[in-house]
Amino acid sequence: MEDEQTRVGVVGLGYVGLPLALAMHDAGYDVVGVDIDADKVEGLRAGESPVNDVTDEEVWTATRNGLTFTTDYSLLSDADGVSIAVPTPLRKTDTPDLSFVLDAAERLATVVPEDCTVVLESTVYPGATEGALADVLAENGATIGEDLYLAFSPERIDPGNEEYGPTDIPKVLGGVTEECGDRAQALYEPVFDEVVRVDSATEAELVKLLENTFRAVNIGLINELAQIAHELDVDIWDAIDAAETKPFGFMPFYPGPGLGGHCIPIDPFYLSWKANEHGVDTRFIDLADTVNREMPQHVVQRIVSQLNDHGTAVSTADVLIIGAAYKPDVSDTRESPAIDIVEGLTGWDATVDYHDPYVPALDIGETTYESVPLTDDRLRSADCVVIVTDHSPLDFDRIVEEASLVFDTRNATSHRDDEHVVRL
Repeated sequence: MEDEQTRVGVVGLGYVGLPLALAMHDAGYDVVGVDIDADKVEGLRAGESPVNDVTDEEVWTATRNGLTFTTDYSLLSDADGVSIAVPTPLRKTDTPDLSFVLDAAERLATVVPEDCTVVLESTVYPGATEGALADVLAENGATIGEDLYLAFSPERIDPGNEEYGPTDIPKVLGGVTEECGDRAQALYEPVFDEVVRVDSATEAELVKLLENTFRAVNIGLINELAQIAHELDVDIWDAIDAAETKPFGFMPFYPGPGLGGHCIPIDPFYLSWKANEHGVDTRFIDLADTVNREMPQHVVQRIVSQLNDHGTAVSTADVLIIGAAYKPDVSDTRESPAIDIVEGLTGWDATVDYHDPYVPALDIGETTYESVPLTDDRLRSADCVVIVTDHSPLDFDRIVEEASLVFDTRNATSHRDDEHVVRL
């Protein structure tokens, strides 16, 4: 690595892999980005970014300066290091699906040279790196820690977060062996501001699940408290603000219409599945998941109640959903609570439209919805406007002023005190 430019590969060019490939390119590495999606690769070669946090200009500039995008794994035959950042979803049975990781490993096992360092970034259950992944990479006779070097480093990408870039966030890393960890650390230190070394790949895997399970459990708690506060006729948002004035022993979490994205709704299942395999009952985690999954239905019930209070039956109501993405200022709709809310309302025979400046179309079941223009007339015609995602470009003052009934699940209208605005 010292005598010539280090050549690295990044497998998976989504919201994690593409920023990582660009960061490695900026660090001076010769980078090859690999993805099995030929359309995505073709777009990247043309300077088109598939993710919100990376601009077309950044992709185009990096491509002109030598970053390679391809579907061909053989271009990694002389790679010094490879990072894997592919999806790890759940199966329909809510069990871990490592098929994308194992497919990438099988392809890599046939091409990567000896002494290559492989780092898994995709979220997995504890033990997966030194178990399932190592087994596949060693199928051709390689010995992990001698011929190939394997580590785990959890991605910490936060889509839409402009305060922390990919390289600003401390990078946790653990190797299958000490030598594996040393080599992965040497590979990552030129890229990230800080590398946090832990004792093993399994410990690094647990770090990722700890971070997101911590959030899921606390969000579940505050979602339950929001329901209690509603019954007590107390503003949960004001209560949180007041509690936050305590300078110790409290960290604010906020209620919402439900969890979305890949991490928080999914990662706890990877942990609970592995715990159950060892005979540990994850009652706390499972209860939080139940509360969070019930929030979209709670929102629907609150909307039905508000419509009734305004003399409108939900079966004849015209409802406009504001925001389809799972979080502000992104286009990602994975696990978005907006989907469950639309399904719940249409189940009551309500007429539902949505507006989202980042999501032009949304498939829900067998129906494809298209984002409608947010005109004054559309706001006035709706029996209820429901704020599900508080995108920063949206003018919430105008929404409140034009709509006859607003149900705000994100506290986006906290600066107003209008009688026709109801908050979660």
